[in-house]
Amino acid sequence: MPDFRTLDDLDDIAGKRVLVRVDLNVPVKDGKVSDTTRIERVAPTIRELSGKGAKVILMAHFGRPKGKPDPAASLEPIAYAVESVLDHRVHFAKDCIGAPAAEAIAEMTNGDILLLENTRFHEGEEKNDPEFAKALAENGDIYVNDAFSAAHRAHASTEGLAHLLPAYAGRTMQAELEALEKGLGKPAKPVLAIVGGAKVSTKIDLLMNLVKKVDALVIGGGMANTFLAARGTEVGKSLCEHDLAKTAKQIMIEAAESGCALILPVDAVVAREFKAGAESETVEIESVPADAMILDVGAKSVEKVNEWLDRADTVVWNGPLGAFEVEPFDAATVAAAKHAAHRTAEGLLVSVAGGGDTVAALNHAGVTEEFSYVSTAGGAFLEWMEGKKLPGVEALSKTR
Repeated sequence: MPDFRTLDDLDDIAGKRVLVRVDLNVPVKDGKVSDTTRIERVAPTIRELSGKGAKVILMAHFGRPKGKPDPAASLEPIAYAVESVLDHRVHFAKDCIGAPAAEAIAEMTNGDILLLENTRFHEGEEKNDPEFAKALAENGDIYVNDAFSAAHRAHASTEGLAHLLPAYAGRTMQAELEALEKGLGKPAKPVLAIVGGAKVSTKIDLLMNLVKKVDALVIGGGMANTFLAARGTEVGKSLCEHDLAKTAKQIMIEAAESGCALILPVDAVVAREFKAGAESETVEIESVPADAMILDVGAKSVEKVNEWLDRADTVVWNGPLGAFEVEPFDAATVAAAKHAAHRTAEGLLVSVAGGGDTVAALNHAGVTEEFSYVSTAGGAFLEWMEGKKLPGVEALSKTR
């Protein structure tokens, strides 16, 4: 991971125009923001810069407007939510480049906050067009990237700008990168990875990378069924990618060669239908009825996961162990998450988790605050776990 500058490296910034890339791709219902988590994450950076007298100019994307203005993807309604979270007036410019941006910025006084219109209203954003990046750069003196969740994209506002202005990581980006370094970069060993979710096909690169880096890998969720089937275990009517048996076997071989213990379920909670309160039973993994579906791992499997959590100094978690959205198939995920949280609270475990379903599962278990770090960055977190370099992070390197 590159060595990067942070806000601690910024000296007198009063009166300076600071372009801050943030993630405001928040859920909106009936014209109002229904979850302000991502705004709350970037609030410390905005407050700090504003408090030091900078002219804070926020850039963000919203939705997929395909390179042209789309009223449905305007950031103007989001400005009110940002204003509410910050308890500070947030001005709005009707474009992110050109006269509308320049005029709004010219009217700013020290400490003011301005949100520019959706960067994706221009084709140059996603193409990382040098001319568009230059047009953005004209708006500022300093560039701060606080959008780790968009760091896996080499776009003008996430990567191109960092080559045109002095570039720094915001507080959220800094916290994310420091947490990830503790997770897989330079972790305290032994390292346990827990990976769940529905399909192996979406996480092949992830699993291939992890078996070479961690001491043990727990596989849960629907993807565990593919591994079970690949070794000859009958999984009944469970979600299973039988066509990926060869891939699953290859991952098992890679794990064995790397000295990584691969932990699969030893028992399962099965049901004939997938709905809340469905009649279910726990069976040994070798005894899954032909007409049933595996919807969670059983108590013995949870015990095994918890034993590994007791041995580990670091856990990296992505994906639930079962179909946690529907009771009673949330039991294993909740139990293991609570155990990890307890170990973390005692100072015995560094716990780093991320990915959409993971955040929802940990929120459901009520332990999000007790983990060392929970990333809200879906794609970027996954690509980091896959061992890929993230353009938006690489561009912040002191050595470039």
